[in-house]
Amino acid sequence: MKVICLAAAACLALAACSSPTARNQQTADSTQTATDKNASLRKTIDSIVTQTDGKVGVAILHLGSRDTLTLNDTAHFPMQSTFKFPIAMAVLKQVDEGKLKLDQEVPIGKNWMATKYHSPLRDSLAKVKAAGKPTIATMLSYMVSLSDNVACDVLLELIGGEPVANDFIHGLGVNNIAIVASEIKMGKAWDVQFTNWCQPSAYTQLLDILDKGTALSKASNDFLLKIMFETTTGPGRIRGLLPKELQVAHKTGTSGVNPDGLAAATNDVGIIVLPSGQKLAIAVFVSLSHADEATREKVIAQITKAAYDHALSTGN
Repeated sequence: MKVICLAAAACLALAACSSPTARNQQTADSTQTATDKNASLRKTIDSIVTQTDGKVGVAILHLGSRDTLTLNDTAHFPMQSTFKFPIAMAVLKQVDEGKLKLDQEVPIGKNWMATKYHSPLRDSLAKVKAAGKPTIATMLSYMVSLSDNVACDVLLELIGGEPVANDFIHGLGVNNIAIVASEIKMGKAWDVQFTNWCQPSAYTQLLDILDKGTALSKASNDFLLKIMFETTTGPGRIRGLLPKELQVAHKTGTSGVNPDGLAAATNDVGIIVLPSGQKLAIAVFVSLSHADEATREKVIAQITKAAYDHALSTGN
């Protein structure tokens, strides 16, 4: 059965009534500081997004100069696994509060071992034919670096569920984000993924908070940055066209493809450490696209490379 939620249908209706260029053109919700300086970057991004028939959301924030550029920033984009970054922040906050410990072992029961969704952690335990008790630190690493779904849902349950994570992030002043459904819930029906949404600049806000270290203890903040630097998923996205030696702390998110060939989400968010030591936060969401995965990832890579080149050209 083909299932599309009202939110998805509304987005599809928008997509159907215009060309790729029109859907992604600069609108009233797109913001830009240092206008003259960023005009060439905006023009480049406007050209890149025509490669996909979907809607593309972009937020770029230079963490030093504070120069900002966004595209389609009032739209609600399905986050998919990018939400594991804010969930990790919520878990680490409870570590800082003494409610949890990084070396605390958490049983992975048979119910989690029976799941079918992406989980290198479950697969590693299955090889030894036993339920395990990985530490919270291990599960955080699996969840962020390898985008493990079992680790995500176990940790989410451990901290008290989606409302706890959602309220914590809103308490940081990042309001344009909704963490409503776990990975297992998203896997039950196509439309559920759209209940976990964000505006692109919510992620550059969160990345800015992470860079400043204002939400977590230094130890927790450093740990989260470490596992984001160790991310191996989506090498063709933010990392795709950047010099290999650059440090990039990022988190990807990817949906499935429905019977009509529609991909709901191909996302990547992260911090790029520039050669100067300055940092660039970037979030790119490619939503509701019939383009193949290689094209969707190329859009993210090209936007990132354009932002990187622009930062270098402006002395950053």
